[in-house]
Amino acid sequence: MSEEIQVQIRLMEMDDINGVLAVEEACFPTPWSRTAFVNELNANQFAYYLVAEAGERVIGYCGVWVIIDEAHITNIAVDPMYRRKGIGEALLTGGLELARTFGAEKLTLEVRVSNEAAQNMYEKFGFQRGGIRKNYYTDNQEDAQIMWVMINEDQ
Repeated sequence: MSEEIQVQIRLMEMDDINGVLAVEEACFPTPWSRTAFVNELNANQFAYYLVAEAGERVIGYCGVWVIIDEAHITNIAVDPMYRRKGIGEALLTGGLELARTFGAEKLTLEVRVSNEAAQNMYEKFGFQRGGIRKNYYTDNQEDAQIMWVMINEDQ
């Protein structure tokens, strides 16, 4: 039986870093450091981060850089215990909205070539496959599939 959970998507704050780090460590073999997230929030003028929160717990997050008219998803992650509940899609939707709000026309990301579930989700949002970044991931030298989508075609 799956129980319905209430999830709120909102902008990330400094107080969220511990929760985001827990998600990072549960999801990635080479997680980002606390310093990396502090720098993203405090020093990177192009960075915007969202968190997915259930109750008081951060269960996912999404990072977006918006540089002039292009956006890039830096990371998107959902705690493994909360996957397949639409949280990744909600975070991606929020990231796309952030990018649109700040004037981006195109959004790109990299995803492991072995991560078919994520690639399928991105394709549902209209992402197309671009090139391959060879040996992109430092933990195992896996290639990354570049994917992109036009997000402001009507403007």
